[in-house]
Amino acid sequence: MVNNVARLEAKSLELWYGKFQALRSISLVIPQNQITAIIGPSGCGKSSLLRCFNRMNDLIPGSSVKGQVLFDGRNIYAANIDPTEVRYRIGMVFQKPNPFPKTIFENVAFGPRVNSFTGDLEEIVERALHRAALWDEVKDRLYKSAMQLSGGQQQRLCIARALALEPEVILMDEPCSALDPVATLKIEDLMKSLAENYTIVIVTHNMQQAARVSDMAAFMMMEEDRAGVLVEYGSTSKLFTNPKDKRTEDYITGRFG
Repeated sequence: MVNNVARLEAKSLELWYGKFQALRSISLVIPQNQITAIIGPSGCGKSSLLRCFNRMNDLIPGSSVKGQVLFDGRNIYAANIDPTEVRYRIGMVFQKPNPFPKTIFENVAFGPRVNSFTGDLEEIVERALHRAALWDEVKDRLYKSAMQLSGGQQQRLCIARALALEPEVILMDEPCSALDPVATLKIEDLMKSLAENYTIVIVTHNMQQAARVSDMAAFMMMEEDRAGVLVEYGSTSKLFTNPKDKRTEDYITGRFG
């Protein structure tokens, strides 16, 4: 059954890095408990858009935003909103696995510790590792270095690290691009199971991956001045089988990009 409850919404969103406009007039609604894929050629602003959803672009000197990003109806760019709290509620998983040079346990416990969590850390760590489908593989070596894990396991550990903070939305920026096909399949299966409890937005260059895992898909392109624009947005099945815009069809069928 389609869930039409809006979790995130961009309204006339524009992003600049200094004088360079990276995004122009982006408007779209991200539905709750679904997987939304952002696709498009390199340099069209996919990752920039993703970072707008939890104010990660704030960390880039010279960046500025116009328009709104609503999270449960509240504009996360309003003056009274704490961006750190936004990032706790809207977690992020990056392109390359980036575990800390600590034990597996300390990687997952890091966020709650920094957030002054005073409850049962062992319970938090075990629950996050279970949700990331990693517990059975690491339960006997929690106090060994996370750097000894395979690439796919490291990426699932990074997902567990995000889950330990109990986010409501998970942003994933090309989470499988550095992984082999077997590890990629595990991450895709994990995304599908996580979508039962979380809203997921994924940036991917992989058309097959977007078709396999996502419920909604947004296709972006660059305009002549290199600003990223949203060309088409809708259900993945319709976007891939009956796109409204010829540019979408040309990209999906490999005619450009």
